[in-house]
Amino acid sequence: MTYLTDTADLLVLRPGDAGYDAELAGFQTGFAQRPALVVAARSAADVVAAVRYAADRNLPVGVQSGGHGVPGASEGGVLVTTKRMDGVSVDPGARTVRVQAGVRWGQVVAAAEPYGLAPLNGSAPSVGAVSYTLGGGLGILAREFGYAADHVRTLDVVTADGELRHVTRDSGPDLYWALLGGGHSLGIVTELEIGLVPVRTLYGGSLAFDGREVDPTAVLRAYEEWTRTVPEGLTSSFAAVPYPDLPALPPRLRGRYVLSVRVAYTGTDGGRLVAPLRKIGPVLADSLREMPYAESHTIHSDPDFPHAYYGDSAVLSEPAADRSAELLARTGPGAGAMCVVQINHLGGALARPAPNSVPYREGRFLVRLLTMGDREKARRILDPAFALLAPATLGRSVNFAFGAGDRTEGLYDAETRRRLAGVKSQYDPANLFRNSYGVSA
Repeated sequence: MTYLTDTADLLVLRPGDAGYDAELAGFQTGFAQRPALVVAARSAADVVAAVRYAADRNLPVGVQSGGHGVPGASEGGVLVTTKRMDGVSVDPGARTVRVQAGVRWGQVVAAAEPYGLAPLNGSAPSVGAVSYTLGGGLGILAREFGYAADHVRTLDVVTADGELRHVTRDSGPDLYWALLGGGHSLGIVTELEIGLVPVRTLYGGSLAFDGREVDPTAVLRAYEEWTRTVPEGLTSSFAAVPYPDLPALPPRLRGRYVLSVRVAYTGTDGGRLVAPLRKIGPVLADSLREMPYAESHTIHSDPDFPHAYYGDSAVLSEPAADRSAELLARTGPGAGAMCVVQINHLGGALARPAPNSVPYREGRFLVRLLTMGDREKARRILDPAFALLAPATLGRSVNFAFGAGDRTEGLYDAETRRRLAGVKSQYDPANLFRNSYGVSA
């Protein structure tokens, strides 16, 4: 590691330095980022210095926390890594938590749990809390409480002029609105204050079926019909995963096409509500139970190891039932690559208006498709699948454009894009933060 002589003791790495590759390593291994300068930020002051350095030289700036949402391969510019900024502070009386830029959701869950509180975190504890929230934040209890972005009280952000700004809904309504949904395209957020919810336990888990024993299309259709009957506060998703026959996998998964329904609910009648799902067919695995919120990550059991993946998302105005057979055929065991399908039930509190730029609140389902490995091979499989969904597609989700950073169409509706561009022109007219998902000035 070396220090820039003109940026006040700023810890940086350049290509060829010991530790350069390790600093860039993140959860996504499929896209190489080769910045000319990596800034290992330890404080908001470090971020300020890095942005001012880049602005003086008109260098593009990107930011990385856990490395789950890498937009794609990039060369040159400045990359600010924030994993050392990992402070978490809970105010149980106010039911809020302050999180620095490198904090993971698992840390926030652990800090809030002793007070009987919970954040609106995503399904994977290793995902960065700040980045996820800036993209909206579709959490485990999303239909009951809305997006994580809806609960942000304040943001500390370094904008393209190198200024550290404390932003609230009242003090900077346009920037507040744009940051919550606009991702990292308007600056580097160094700290958030987020509201917590009074949840200590929930009813949750998954029901899994073997796609060789039940008709996959029938399972998806039954799930979508079931979502019409559940209360607003029940959050759920459907997943279809064709597992390869590899010795490294648990025997119960090897070579199986696993279809699962995942549920999270804070009500008292969860068992009754999920009873119709058990009638779909023989159950391969059943983990539904009352659980401490601290165990909520087991509902989805997302992979916890770095790997290469590519994918995208579609927010739908209607269920995919009429297209489900072809969708699963294109992404199932015969697809030629391991494809993961996840369909989230939207609506409920997600449909309520909020003073932020999270778009497509009228959407009924979010479809996420991803494959492991090579990007070009993935596109040959996934592009036709998304084309199949196009008649019902409202747009895409910033948080679930897995490596599709070269495509910005559909991330926002026309009016939201127009307004975001206006805020961008005010705070980043030179498009300094162009190595992130978002809009240009």
